Amino acid sequence: MSTQTTDLRIGMVGYAFMGTAHSQAWRTVNRVFDLPLHARMTAVSGRDPGKVAAAAAQLGWQEHTTDWRSLIARDDIDLIDVCTPGDSHAEIAIAALAAGKHVLCEKPLANTIDEARAMAASAARAAAVGVRAMCGFNYRRVPAVALMRRLIADGRLGEIRHVRAVYLQDWITDPQFPLVWRLQKDRAGSGALGDIGAHIIDLTQYVTGRRITGVSALTETFVKERPQAAGGLGTVTVDDAALFVARLDGGAIATYEATRFATGRKNGLRVEINGSRGSVVFDFERMNELEFYDAALPSDEQGFSRILVTEPDHPYVAAWWPPGHLIGYEHSFTHQARDLIEAIATGGPITPSFADALQVQLVLDAVERSAALGSWSEVEPALTGIAV
Repeated sequence: MSTQTTDLRIGMVGYAFMGTAHSQAWRTVNRVFDLPLHARMTAVSGRDPGKVAAAAAQLGWQEHTTDWRSLIARDDIDLIDVCTPGDSHAEIAIAALAAGKHVLCEKPLANTIDEARAMAASAARAAAVGVRAMCGFNYRRVPAVALMRRLIADGRLGEIRHVRAVYLQDWITDPQFPLVWRLQKDRAGSGALGDIGAHIIDLTQYVTGRRITGVSALTETFVKERPQAAGGLGTVTVDDAALFVARLDGGAIATYEATRFATGRKNGLRVEINGSRGSVVFDFERMNELEFYDAALPSDEQGFSRILVTEPDHPYVAAWWPPGHLIGYEHSFTHQARDLIEAIATGGPITPSFADALQVQLVLDAVERSAALGSWSEVEPALTGIAV
């Protein structure tokens, strides 16, 4: 990689939903946070020449190309941002790391555990020479979620006993919705499980500091064939819904539900943690709030209280607006970019690392194995020697 300047020069692969969200973050991050490096949106890559040119103009990229390999070969790009479907994550990220480029890769890390293991091993080798890799679990960067983690880490909930997590959407309930790439296993890896279930797996492990060790699961595909762009019907090869119970190290038990068939639910992510001294609840539809129950209070003062997470001493919030002025979904990506830039500039810890993301992938694999076999499945260990 070229000698580092005050600029962190970004090359992004993919420009659709996640590419748009990441572009917003790169455009915004230095205008909000005082950072040691300046994100420069150097070039974006996509397969369609006309669409990638239009995306570059709309999203603010200086250049565009249809060849992602050309981004990796350039001396004037320091970081590769991977916003493509999961079937290309491993190839792009491993090539970028081998070329000395930092990498931000969207979740889930890969489509298979073998790919995820290879990516984590590649990131570990790259880290030895100062090259960093992060996986994009953006919900970690919601201020209320970061506060949730802090309350648990400070012991305010005591011993963690129960974890409840759901992620509910409804965007494919119509049987006439077309057979897009997210409904094809060779492109997406899995359905609701990997697309949105990965988020609640990562989020609950992040806030509790505990890892899922085993699961008992079931999955279902409600609409098994859908219209294809070329005509006729094609087979849906991923799950529409996934449910599982789990054990976490340290003794807690958990329930998880991820579905894209919850009619009326657009992006209903909710997590509740119950401990021996209290409980805390996060609901993304009220993303600037936490519900907190403190069992140490006198009985006549007990009850769930609402914390409006907009004070300057709450995580990330001081960079934005006065107290009570709410932030939104896109801010989580700006916070993600901020943390990555800080880690690259200072050599500080990267979270979530590719090793963290590999652990999520191992849980996804255990869920699929359990659902297929109809039995309890242990989560496989990660490769030894890969630091989290």
